[in-house]
Amino acid sequence: MLVFLAVMTAVVGALAGYVGLRLIPPGWSASARLWAWAVIAAIVVVQPASFLVRFMLHKQVVGDALSWIAYVAMGLLLLVLSFTLLRDVGWLVGRLARVVPAEPERRQALLDLTNVAVVALSAGTFGVGLARALARPTVVDVSVPIAGLPAALDGFVIAQVSDIHIGPTLKRPFLQTVVDTVNALRADLVAVTGDLVDGSVAELGRHTEVLGQLSARHGAWFVTGNHEYYSGVEEWVAEVRRLGLNVLIDEHRVIEHDGHRIVVGGVADYTAAGMMPAHKSDPHAAIRGAPADAAFRLLLAHQPRSAFEAAKAGFQLQLSGHTHGGQMFPGNFLIHLVQPFAAGLHLHEGMHVYTNSGTGWWGPPVRTTRTPSEITRITLRRA
Repeated sequence: MLVFLAVMTAVVGALAGYVGLRLIPPGWSASARLWAWAVIAAIVVVQPASFLVRFMLHKQVVGDALSWIAYVAMGLLLLVLSFTLLRDVGWLVGRLARVVPAEPERRQALLDLTNVAVVALSAGTFGVGLARALARPTVVDVSVPIAGLPAALDGFVIAQVSDIHIGPTLKRPFLQTVVDTVNALRADLVAVTGDLVDGSVAELGRHTEVLGQLSARHGAWFVTGNHEYYSGVEEWVAEVRRLGLNVLIDEHRVIEHDGHRIVVGGVADYTAAGMMPAHKSDPHAAIRGAPADAAFRLLLAHQPRSAFEAAKAGFQLQLSGHTHGGQMFPGNFLIHLVQPFAAGLHLHEGMHVYTNSGTGWWGPPVRTTRTPSEITRITLRRA
């Protein structure tokens, strides 16, 4: 933990230092510049302070308050950094193209103006993103055409939630809203595709117990996300099972709906084996032994990257999360570099993949992308 905090502080400090060097005007008085650097230093320090208070001093209330401050500060810093870098690239291009004034006074005046624009744009973007994150999750309707689907399964509804991230900034009231919204959909099956929590069962169990209220004809199903492995996965698997959810770790169950059998498979998080070797994340293992005459084969997998093997294994639909749809600028562009099928419905080698953009948030309480916090109502249709 101490090594992690040291590395994190060094990285954040370097980024914040760059922002300070680029945005604090040299014409300000010494006292004004000192205050500006003090604010930047506070943004850097509050990050490790929130971790120390929560995880090492075990002061949850104080730690949660510091986490809110830290995540808000981090969100603002990341936006300011992103817009500063974009401005600096534009400034460099402008100088090479000789459109930036050559006179030092005019050049500094233009630079000061763009500094104000960077800060104003960052603050405005953050305000909009904060409002979107704090809003009630949107119910997103998705129809998935399945070849050969029996008529009895046409209209079968799956309610999916993913990446709720109950932790320092999201608590029981938010999860209660999610559960009530899901139950109102009267789905045939509920899928919870990982990253439920950021913290231990001892810390968060009283907040997650409302998950036991989930209701559907064929029950609620859960697969692990990467954050469960950071939070004590064995304890969380036991707790989720205690609450009445069906937990799938590289395995499947068979349910019957109006005379037709459905295979519901689930895999551990794509990276799980690196933290717990027994959790290999294997779609082939998840379908092994499944009835060949099943009318429909569903896989729950936290990360979209599981789709490549899931299609080979014979699943017809994979439900995933993990990406948050990028959550905030510039993540909505960068996410495509590391994750296929970053958001929404896709088709891969005959298998549909749906990626939920996250029901909650992680880190800064900000959503600046076009993808809302979502609860997905997926309806199967005959192709």
